[in-house]
Amino acid sequence: MAAIAPIASPSEPSASPAIAQVQPITTARALRGPFDYRLAPELREGVEVGSMLVVPFGPREILGVVVALVDSSDVAEEKLLAPLRALEPGVPADLVALAEWIAAEYCSTLARALGLVLPPGAARRLSGRKRRAVPRPRHLAVGSRSPQAPRLTAEQSAVLAPIVDALRARRSERRLLHGVTGSGKTEVYLRAAAAALEQDRGAIVLVPEIALTPQIVSRFIERFGDTVAVLHSRLRPAERYAEWRRLREGEARVCVGPRSAVFAPIGDLGLIVVDEEHDASYKHEGDPRYDARDVAAERATRCDAVLLLGSATPRPETVHRVPASVLATRVDRRPLPHVQVLDMRGEAHGLHPLTAQALAEVRAARGKAIVLLNRRGWSNFLSCRSCGRVWSCPHCDVALVLHRGGGYVACHHCGYREPAPARCGDCSSTSVARHGAGTERLQHDLASVFDDGGFPVFRLDADVAGGGAPAAAERASRSPADGEQDGVGALLRRFEAADSGVLIGTQMVAKGHDFPDVTLGVVLDADATLRFPDFRAEERTFALIAQLAGRAGRGGHGRVLVQTIAPDARAIVHAARHDSDGFLKGELERRRALNYPPFSHLVKVVCAAEESARAIAAAGAVRERLAPMLTGTGVGAAERAVVLGPAALFRLRGRERQVIVVKAPERRLAVRAVGDAVQHVASLREHAGVSFSVDVDPQ
Repeated sequence: MAAIAPIASPSEPSASPAIAQVQPITTARALRGPFDYRLAPELREGVEVGSMLVVPFGPREILGVVVALVDSSDVAEEKLLAPLRALEPGVPADLVALAEWIAAEYCSTLARALGLVLPPGAARRLSGRKRRAVPRPRHLAVGSRSPQAPRLTAEQSAVLAPIVDALRARRSERRLLHGVTGSGKTEVYLRAAAAALEQDRGAIVLVPEIALTPQIVSRFIERFGDTVAVLHSRLRPAERYAEWRRLREGEARVCVGPRSAVFAPIGDLGLIVVDEEHDASYKHEGDPRYDARDVAAERATRCDAVLLLGSATPRPETVHRVPASVLATRVDRRPLPHVQVLDMRGEAHGLHPLTAQALAEVRAARGKAIVLLNRRGWSNFLSCRSCGRVWSCPHCDVALVLHRGGGYVACHHCGYREPAPARCGDCSSTSVARHGAGTERLQHDLASVFDDGGFPVFRLDADVAGGGAPAAAERASRSPADGEQDGVGALLRRFEAADSGVLIGTQMVAKGHDFPDVTLGVVLDADATLRFPDFRAEERTFALIAQLAGRAGRGGHGRVLVQTIAPDARAIVHAARHDSDGFLKGELERRRALNYPPFSHLVKVVCAAEESARAIAAAGAVRERLAPMLTGTGVGAAERAVVLGPAALFRLRGRERQVIVVKAPERRLAVRAVGDAVQHVASLREHAGVSFSVDVDPQ
């Protein structure tokens, strides 16, 4: 395709210029590039694949990325427009190719995929003004690196050896580091990164969430100094761009960050580490809905690099597909904590008597505990005792959650909130009942019993992390210097520095923290995740309990209490025994019997519209076009897929939704078919106003 100008300037040379094929960066699904632009002589020398150009596009000036250079175009030279200017620096050519793979793999557009690899803030640089120099963020600015590394255990040396061999041979290889909590996985990552640097190659280290894993970030900075760059959304835009630029220019050779760091512009990449590879945060929720673990695997293959996936509770898919190295014991051979399952059938809601006793013992011993309740807020929902009304979100088909500290009820899906009711708006009754309990109420209840100044109760959940109504005690104790963005880090530092106390929270408290003085871990309502209609429910339940258990006893003796009304559930029984192998074996057998991943591939299509009829019609049209391509007579039996739905999902953000799920033995065929069907239906005028979301390998 070509961008066409009405006339060519008579001053332009008559010789055929080089042609840049440019992909405009736009979110429109219907726009399919790239478009041809002729390069003026002053641009020809410096423009290459990955160059960022400001190009005329209709009445606008728009940012575009060069995806190819050709000698001729299907459109006459005099009708081609010329780019206005180039922006420096551009995107590495290998990341342009990776973006093309992502667009195809996740049924997205090339423009959206390229948006993932652009320099931070690229879209705001159309003016061409140069950025002023920005000093490194204070918490990242360190001096020279620190040859002081602990001595490796025999197990660590054994798992590191094949990784180093693959690096030296420049051999692309995937390895799973299946290590129990506290077994020293981070030290293996550090040694592998050092081996890559010794060969003048770069490394990327992915962590689930920067704010929840400050210790691993600190260890890389302490070990490698200024050669480490950190990329994450909590940095100011100028700081983030400065770190990206250091990587692009080779000043930094190691990048640590969350899933978006998989696109770090590192030349001659030798190693990609994915820490806590089981974590769901590696799946991007925007379009394209990429999985950073799969993108890391593809990038490692293209770069002849080593991919190292680490976890104490790896996903069944990873165990099935990737060779594993095992760290079976903790460093210094400290024992894993004893786990006791407490049967809550017949018990009152709240703390089991043994849990209350254990917390009292920790308080008396001036120790520390972590309590996990995977539900935030004060109460799950409110109802009127007189007329039965339940306070619900006006935009989503869900109940509103009470946040008493902020004085409001909120939707945890769209963010809607309104003042907490004192009386029923339907019948005027003042008898408003509160049902269930979340972390906010748990903090209040524990503080009223234990917090006399010597045993503080800290809370860590999304409200505290995002500044969305932290509890009064947390808000009052937060230093102004901490700032809202650093609320999580500040809270974790205060808990670490405290002589004693209890940290309560959602699944955030189970993510990679290393507090040697925590002796007690508690999981409340451990079976809650089992009640979700999700084939990954058992996997998530096992991981949550096992990961929380891994936070206890790192400095010596530890114990874990698990409260549940399903004490015989397979995931809970295996987690209590620290039996990851047994759980994974059974889970893979179950997945095979039901033909779920890794023995099939899932693709989910959601059609959303303001009116239910429009969503239903669009979903029906997608299925009508999709089914013959995947289940028809022309498809071989080995490639035949199952198309499920359409089926209704709950209303979200004011839009009615219909879902179709494809379960297919062959991934590429399913992805191509879904992409074709969605693109065709979305282009039809009768489905204007309907949004289409494609999720390959939904989590």
